[in-house]
Amino acid sequence: MENRCAAPISWDVSPSALAVPDIDTNIGLMHTLFALEDLRGLKVGQIDGELCLRLDKHKGLEYISMFDMLSAWYEQEEKYRNGEITKEEYDQWRYNYPKYDTYSRRAKVPSQEISDLFTK
Repeated sequence: MENRCAAPISWDVSPSALAVPDIDTNIGLMHTLFALEDLRGLKVGQIDGELCLRLDKHKGLEYISMFDMLSAWYEQEEKYRNGEITKEEYDQWRYNYPKYDTYSRRAKVPSQEISDLFTK
């Protein structure tokens, strides 16, 4: 039997995709968003003609964890927008996250190993 190796795949990749992203630039931010798509299931979509970012529900525990954290952020942003907290309180929450996080629906998520045991 002859041993054949497949031809290597040649990809044309931007150096920005391989570097530590500089989110102070638009290109760096885009590559950060692309990495979040790969790692966390972040997706770009459209709602009522506006572009939006959303989480992929099929990411399982990654989705649940990110959903809870983004929900906590939304809760604080909404409090700020409604005048329930000051800009300084909102910034303190953001800059010290998760220290002051009090999101009420948060639950302990089992480790991947324990989750795998339950699904077997």
